[in-house]
Amino acid sequence: MRLAAATNVFKALLINGLLVGLFGGLGWLLGRERTASLFVFCGLMAAAAAYWLGDRALLGMLGARPFALAESPLLRSTTDRLAVTLGVTPPRLFLIPDGYPRAFVVGRGPRGSSLAVSTGLLNALRPDEVEAVIAHELAHVRSRDVLTQTLAVLLSATLVETSRLGGWFSKALLFVLGPIGAAFTHLLLSPRRELAADAAAARVCDAHVLADALLRLHVAGELVEFAASPATEPLYTVDPFDGSDRLARMFRTHPPLDVRVSRLRAGTA
Repeated sequence: MRLAAATNVFKALLINGLLVGLFGGLGWLLGRERTASLFVFCGLMAAAAAYWLGDRALLGMLGARPFALAESPLLRSTTDRLAVTLGVTPPRLFLIPDGYPRAFVVGRGPRGSSLAVSTGLLNALRPDEVEAVIAHELAHVRSRDVLTQTLAVLLSATLVETSRLGGWFSKALLFVLGPIGAAFTHLLLSPRRELAADAAAARVCDAHVLADALLRLHVAGELVEFAASPATEPLYTVDPFDGSDRLARMFRTHPPLDVRVSRLRAGTA
C-alpha cells in the first residue's frame, strides 16, 4: 500500500511537471525568456489550483451537493467507522440527487477527500452492500489513487469540454483533444488500482457482499439513463458507460467486471 501511495504521488508530480514544462516551452516559442517565465508561473498556478480545488470542480460538474446528516445517519456512521479501520481521515460526504447508482471519491489523499454517493445507489443496494462500496472507495483514498484520479479526470474532462467550444469545429477538436485526454488518463491510471481497491475492501468487509454490490450496481445501472462526460469513467466503482460509445472506450480504465467478481468469489482479489 505504501508503494502504491508513493507511486501515485510520483505520477501526480510527473504529470504536473510535464504540463508546466509544456507551458514553459510554448512561452519560449512565443517570446523567449520573459514569456516562458510568465507561462511557467501560470502553469504552476494552474497545477496548484488543480491540487487544491480540483475536487470541488468535479463535485460541481457532477451535480453533487453537501450531504445532510439527517438524510442518512447510518451512511455517516458507516463511513466514519470504515475510515478509522482503513486509517484515513473521514471524508466529507456529498449526495448526487439522481437515480443512477454510483459512488466516487475525489481529493488529495488520506487527510483530504470527499465521498459522493447517489440516491440511486442508496436505493439500489442493501446496507451491507453500501458498506462494501464505501470500503472500496476509501481504499482508493488510502492508496492515494484518489489524487491521480482527480487530476486525470479533471484534465481529461477539461480537454473534452473544451472541444465543445469549437462550434462547427467541435468534432475536429474532439478528434484531437479526446485522444490526448485519454493518453493522460492511461498514463496516470492502471486497471490494477481497481483490483487493489477490491482486495483492500475485502479485508474489512465480506468479499462476496462486495461482489454482489458490483453486480447489483451494473444491473441497476442498465435500468436508468446516465449522462456524463466519458472522461469521468475512472471515478466510478463500476464503468457506467455503454461499450458501444467510441469516446467512452478510449477512457475506460476498469478491468472487466466478471474478472473482478471472480477474484472476489475465489478469495484472490
